[in-house]
Amino acid sequence: MLTLLGKPGCHLCHEMRQVVERVLPDYAASLLERDVRAEPEWRRRYEWEIPVLFLGEQELARHRISEAGLREQLERIVRETPAERDER
Repeated sequence: MLTLLGKPGCHLCHEMRQVVERVLPDYAASLLERDVRAEPEWRRRYEWEIPVLFLGEQELARHRISEAGLREQLERIVRETPAERDER
């Protein structure tokens, strides 16, 4: 599951959501949107950095990502072995 951390009215968040929605069907993944203001820690760390895209705990992008860039990251993650994932 991908998580998009943003807030209502954020045009960059809207743009990133559109990119993610175009890529998701190819990976049988889902998107969860979360408001950066919902948790004090998120607000402290990311309020001026949104949107932020995560796969699990791994940050994939801040501010902007292209379809090609997102596909490249997802393909790399899919190819990683469990040991390589643990090293991150």
